[in-house]
Amino acid sequence: MDPFRIGRMSLLSMPRWFVVTKENIALMYSAPGRSREFNPFALEKTYYGPYDETTCIDWSDDSSCFAIGSKDMSTWVFGAERWWNLVYYSLGGHKDAIVGCFFESGLLDLYTVSRDGTLCVWKCDTPPSGLKARLPNAVGRKKAKEKLEIHGKRGKTMGNDKVKYAQAAKYHFNKEGEFDSVTALAFHKQSHILVTGFASGIFHIHELPDFSLIHSLSVSNQRVSSISINASGDWIALGCPGYGQLLVWEWQSESYILKQQGHFNNMVTLSYSPDGQYVATGGDDGKVKVWNTTSGFCFVTFTEHTSSVTAVTFTSTGFVLLSASLDGSVRAFDLHRYRNFRTFTSPRLAQFGSLAVDPSGEVVCAGAKDCFDIFVWTLQTGRLLEVLAGHHGPVSSLCFSPSQALLVSASWDKTVKIWDVFQGKGNRETITLNSDALAVTFRPDGKEIAVATLDGQVTFCNVESKGQTGCIEGRHDLAVGRREFDKITAEQLNKGKAFTTLCYSADGETVLAGGHSKNVCIYNVKEQLLMKKFEISCNHSLDAIEEFLDRRNMSQFGSLAQLKESTEEDGAEAKLGLPGVRKGDMSSRKFKPEVCVTSLQFSPTGRAWAATSTEGLLIYSLDSNLVFDPFHLDMDITPSSVRRVLATHDFSTSLMMSFRLNEKSIIEEVIESIPASHIEVVAGALPEIYVEKTLDFTATMLESSRHVHFFLLWAQHLLTLHGQQLKVRSASILPLIRNIQKNIQKQYDDLSKLCDWNTYGLTYALALCQQRGIKRTAEEEKGTGSDDDDNDDDDDNVVISELF
Repeated sequence: MDPFRIGRMSLLSMPRWFVVTKENIALMYSAPGRSREFNPFALEKTYYGPYDETTCIDWSDDSSCFAIGSKDMSTWVFGAERWWNLVYYSLGGHKDAIVGCFFESGLLDLYTVSRDGTLCVWKCDTPPSGLKARLPNAVGRKKAKEKLEIHGKRGKTMGNDKVKYAQAAKYHFNKEGEFDSVTALAFHKQSHILVTGFASGIFHIHELPDFSLIHSLSVSNQRVSSISINASGDWIALGCPGYGQLLVWEWQSESYILKQQGHFNNMVTLSYSPDGQYVATGGDDGKVKVWNTTSGFCFVTFTEHTSSVTAVTFTSTGFVLLSASLDGSVRAFDLHRYRNFRTFTSPRLAQFGSLAVDPSGEVVCAGAKDCFDIFVWTLQTGRLLEVLAGHHGPVSSLCFSPSQALLVSASWDKTVKIWDVFQGKGNRETITLNSDALAVTFRPDGKEIAVATLDGQVTFCNVESKGQTGCIEGRHDLAVGRREFDKITAEQLNKGKAFTTLCYSADGETVLAGGHSKNVCIYNVKEQLLMKKFEISCNHSLDAIEEFLDRRNMSQFGSLAQLKESTEEDGAEAKLGLPGVRKGDMSSRKFKPEVCVTSLQFSPTGRAWAATSTEGLLIYSLDSNLVFDPFHLDMDITPSSVRRVLATHDFSTSLMMSFRLNEKSIIEEVIESIPASHIEVVAGALPEIYVEKTLDFTATMLESSRHVHFFLLWAQHLLTLHGQQLKVRSASILPLIRNIQKNIQKQYDDLSKLCDWNTYGLTYALALCQQRGIKRTAEEEKGTGSDDDDNDDDDDNVVISELF
């Protein structure tokens, strides 16, 4: 289905219609209003005209008509209402498919652009106010017909009043001897700015209708697929899917507002920083990127790897990022100076597919896919300490215990081995499985491991007894879909699917699992039941989305997509490229990406989890603000009673009552009403059951509140007074501590940037004043002092006032 545009009537504040194009027809629907309706999307009219697929739509400013461009090189103008002098109008003049069509502001004049870089300007002889409504009844139509016959001999026919278009000008974007197809464009009607993107990565900015070239710049060597202009016409957004680029360009000052580039191939792995503030990702393009979870922007990219990155992980301090790659190297990156400060290699070339670092951050382990060994290095010197041999298949996953000096490894040889890295070679325990092990992970307390196997099961084993404690049959929960070229049903395909990535939650009560499917499953470990299933994508441009294939795309010879591909490859139209040419590369292949989840991980704060999928990096957050979840609520706990107790300055009782009501606004009102001098007394009087809730709320408020010092005092007194009791429940308290650490670090970064800016501003102002004082002293020594000294003082004041 092609894009749709919404048309707004000039006298209405709400949209009245919108048009959706499908294949070569246009469907106009009535837009839903603010009131509840049984069938809000009612089909008003169906328009026929183009002979090929439609490519673009644009409405006139008053929504009286709309234009549609098509691949058949024609542009059609349709009346949105029953106009007498405009039913439809077809425009030609192009030699390639239409890419964009735009109405002039306040007029019915039209601009059309084709793929070969041709711009046509069409002038209309009728203003929008000249469109005449069609007579409603048969009597009116009969009178109009009689009037037409009477005035036909004098040339005053009703046909002369019909809307007509004439080509006023024709321009070409491409120079002589060059051809660069137009791939995207946008037009800003108020400023008459046309932005055009090409397949070579170049974009032009023209002013219409004179077609004056303002800028001609290059984004990259990949095609520009989408362009958008903001409401004021100052910023231009450009998207390049080849490199995953998003650029926001201010064309008047010729500067970047935003420049982001993702992985231009599949994301393979991810890892959260210990405080949950950053997420590191690795992809098949050999890049390692670090993203800010708050802003969603990538702030550093490492390009040292020469092959696909298979695993990334942070050290316990969060200042060092490690990555493993198929190029045979493990690299360590410094997140303070943004450089690769250590590179680990093996004695013989190996492709590393898994990576783990011990909790102390001293030992780095990587598993090989080809030689089936595990290599152990020291992070301080980069020296190879040991090679752990024992697996008879590729090592698929590694994980260090968070509480002990144990390393667990999973392999395709149907075994999981537990290694004591610090006790020497050969000290290991082996757990035999029924199928190949694909992923392994430790529970946060280090007493249990979960293993995903090729038969679609998730097996839980005790680390001390080495015995199996549970098993989840998850094959039916994957719910895989059929690919276009599959010759068997989705039910038969499901028998060969399995989970490829696992992760425990911060409290260890649930486990998250994903694989070659559009679904991510979360299971309860104790009950071994499916709690929820997340559908990561419903994008039908990806493969393996639908469970049943569309029978309209099937023929007696197989899938039409497969027949089309074989025709394109074997047909006479296939052109062989000569050596050295830039176009016609026969090594390039078109494929439809398959939806899958390559990596999963819970945030250390326990409030979110992230997944790398075919569509990119997805972060799911726990939003509890929309759910009313009271705690030990009774009839006496109401907002008015909480405020009444607070007015008596009984802060401890009012705080506990607000937590029982569990309304964020009430809790915030009570806590911020407590004086800072009473925080220690109130925090010490809280029962143990309310301490964890107060800590959780304090961590949440540290992220958004302006009272940073106030909530830091709360965190300090709660942890100081109740630290020993909280230590017993370390599994549930650790995510809260990490959430507090994350928000404190965020506030520290913001305040440090502000302080640095103020420091630099003051330094510049003092240096400027000092420079002018030296100049004034030199002038006085020469006897050239004048009455301009007062003006110099005024200039200094102006400079300082401009800085602040």
